Amino acid sequence: MLVLPGEKGKSHKGGGIGMTISVSHLQPVAALIAGILILVIPRLLNYIVAIYLIIIGILGLAHNV
Repeated sequence: MLVLPGEKGKSHKGGGIGMTISVSHLQPVAALIAGILILVIPRLLNYIVAIYLIIIGILGLAHNV
């Protein structure tokens, strides 16, 4: 379950507290997906690295605005 920032502390039906997903979780997830794709299809390495760098650059610029 995804808990939105305004809903902190509220619990879902089954009790307990859900996990909050933020932008800081994107980098490790992107790295995992990229690593798996590179192992499965090595030709994708250039595209994966390029897309990863573009996304990290955009997130970095958006964070400073």
